[in-house]
Amino acid sequence: MKKIWLVGMLGLVSLSLIACGTSKKEEKSATDSSKETLAAKQTAIFTVPQEINTLDLSLATDKVSFGTINQVFEGLYRQNADNQVEPAGAEELAEKSADGLTYTFKLRKDAKWSNGDPVVAADYVYSWQRTVDPATGSQYAYLFESIKNASDIVAGKKEPSELGVEAVSDTELKVTLANATPYFESLMAFPSFFPLQQKTVEKYGKEYATTSDKMVYNGPFTLADFDGAGTDDQWTYKKNKDYWDAKNVKMTSIENLVIKESSTGLNLFQDNKVDDATLTGELAQQLANDDSYTTDKDGRTVYIELNQRKSDSPFKNVNLRKAIAYAIDSDAIVNNILGNGSIAATGLIPSELASNTETKEDFAKAAGKQKKFSKKEAQAYWKKAKKELGISSLKFDLLTDDDDASKKVAEYIQGALKENISDEIDVTITSVTKPIRLDRSTNGEFDLVLGGWGADYADPSTFLDLFNSTNTYNRGRYTNSEYDKLIKKASTTDVNDPEKRWDDMLDAEKVIMDDMGVIPIYQVSEGHLRNTKIKDYVTHTSGAPYDYKWMYLVK
Repeated sequence: MKKIWLVGMLGLVSLSLIACGTSKKEEKSATDSSKETLAAKQTAIFTVPQEINTLDLSLATDKVSFGTINQVFEGLYRQNADNQVEPAGAEELAEKSADGLTYTFKLRKDAKWSNGDPVVAADYVYSWQRTVDPATGSQYAYLFESIKNASDIVAGKKEPSELGVEAVSDTELKVTLANATPYFESLMAFPSFFPLQQKTVEKYGKEYATTSDKMVYNGPFTLADFDGAGTDDQWTYKKNKDYWDAKNVKMTSIENLVIKESSTGLNLFQDNKVDDATLTGELAQQLANDDSYTTDKDGRTVYIELNQRKSDSPFKNVNLRKAIAYAIDSDAIVNNILGNGSIAATGLIPSELASNTETKEDFAKAAGKQKKFSKKEAQAYWKKAKKELGISSLKFDLLTDDDDASKKVAEYIQGALKENISDEIDVTITSVTKPIRLDRSTNGEFDLVLGGWGADYADPSTFLDLFNSTNTYNRGRYTNSEYDKLIKKASTTDVNDPEKRWDDMLDAEKVIMDDMGVIPIYQVSEGHLRNTKIKDYVTHTSGAPYDYKWMYLVK
């Protein structure tokens, strides 16, 4: 790894969030920047909470990787500060057929790769076919299943070339869906749907995207100084001179440093060496009234998955899962452990993600409080579980990331299960880097894992689809046939009936919460000390987590 130099830092903004629009201290539109005096140097240094897991957009799964990809690549659409999609690689919003099954996109003629080649429709076709190809092993291939033949391709029944996407010409892309999909256009701003240049991917083969010089870019920035996924702790975004909208990109250079301890960030902020520090626990509580303090709300739920892959797994027992769930006091976690504005999760779907088209009621509110804390009920469920499993005690491990907040939450859970259930419960903790945690989760190498999900698009299905029994993101392999039926109805039979589809999703939420198939803990918010000279740092509740295209610094 490269040595991290902190001398001469101009600024630091945290990448460890997926918040709602811009923060409260950054609400001025980028169009107002002409009325302000810009800083002479438009350079900054940001923190990231974890190493990059991968920069191959077909393989990316986590917000640090997606966040990086969103700065250096661009798809047909881009999300703006209001969480709405707008044309980016496309000249305008798509032309849609009356039955909602065909979308035609007109590409910008001035969109280029960083090697000077034009971005053409075939680049999208290649990228999408590569992602759904089983040989690629993309965990995000399921997002393409609304496209014609995608499901059969992922299942190995058809060839990737049969995917319903066609390059009509260099500047016209036609997409044919298997069924109408209400949120399809919002997916066009998500990194998994960005283009790839085939000759570059094939030139580097297995080495593609492993370092910054083995890629080409079509986003607002290019990447420099990136030496390897999972290990490198420093990389830089540089303004892309070949980007079609380069005239509106003000930042010339953005350096990124991996800083996992909030106390380290705070010290740097107080020494005027950085512009942003992420705060949790006592630090957040102590500095909540500071003029530089701000809270960024996230569209992310942190939850526990329980490994139910093996037939003899004790976590297949619903009473054991409920005992664990009822023993965890989420209010205590957000108030005493985090203290950063995060809120206790009452279900799987976070608040303010989606609302009923007719009543405008928030989904989380409509679903009701489905997860609660009760020591009495936790002990009662444990008693039932012991009898059914034929055990008198249980020892298991909790896998978690090695950042400050994750470790503290895991330690609380460790103590809570012993205190609120029984001394018969013995929990160990394994803290690892995020790339390792993701690999172990995917491979089923865990007992319990503390992870989570940030919304890919503004619809409850972005969470609910994860736990279909066939989804690769269902890492604990939770299975319920009624749940699967409801998820299928919402995406097929009832897809064009908003009210029936809404009810299907509410019923599915109830099924998985009644089972405690996964255990929701809290909805993420982050407390920050942030230099107010940073403007238009855009973050989102869904999709790509953050966007630096419009950001700038004032004097």
